[in-house]
Amino acid sequence: MVPDWLHLLSIATLVFGGLCALIVLIDVARHPQHMWIMNVVWPVTALFGTVLTLWGYFTYGRLATHEMMRQAKERGEEMPSKRDTPFPIMVAKGAAHCGSGCTLGDIVAEWLVVFAPTVAVWFGWRSLFAEKMFAVWIVDFIFAFAFGVAFQYFTIKPMRNLSPGEGLVQAVKADAASLTAWQVGMYGFMAFASFYLFGTVLGAKLEPASAEFWFMMQIAMLCGFVTAYPVNWWLISTGVKERM
Repeated sequence: MVPDWLHLLSIATLVFGGLCALIVLIDVARHPQHMWIMNVVWPVTALFGTVLTLWGYFTYGRLATHEMMRQAKERGEEMPSKRDTPFPIMVAKGAAHCGSGCTLGDIVAEWLVVFAPTVAVWFGWRSLFAEKMFAVWIVDFIFAFAFGVAFQYFTIKPMRNLSPGEGLVQAVKADAASLTAWQVGMYGFMAFASFYLFGTVLGAKLEPASAEFWFMMQIAMLCGFVTAYPVNWWLISTGVKERM
């Protein structure tokens, strides 16, 4: 059985994540980002990054508002987000940018399977996998990839002034490795949580329609950030992915 303290902790962390996301959402509504997709990235990242995202947004994210970019352009200065943001933070923003797409994709995929379990059957549950979670992971990856590439497309295309086709190709190149690395970290922790923490230690099943599952997903997303960070360092250093 899941202990009461864990259930209450799960609810508290989810509410706190939602509160952090709301704080960022209100601020980006008042101070829109120069790159509009970041108005989505920052609040979504706050769902799992909580206080770390708040610190990153108010310390460095605010340097990339449309207003600050306009003022810098009028003065003929370099964009403050590029001038005053350390490279390790740029890498973190790049990883979070990828992770926000993964997060939305995973949320959509997990709830899709909750309401339509047949989808898991289509992707191998009971035929290829005895464990439903493995089939759902395939659905997760498809949705995460779609959201991740879309997020990258709306970053690279305007920054490089590319055609739609070229923008899509470059988005896939920039996000495929990062997204895969993120999902590896996320899947690794969720497997540990599902099979060991809940299955062995607690003797309970980790169900997607539970607060405990999404608390574990918050931690899993942080693990995804850790595994995607070095990949983003390489992608940005080599120019495959844009500095943000």
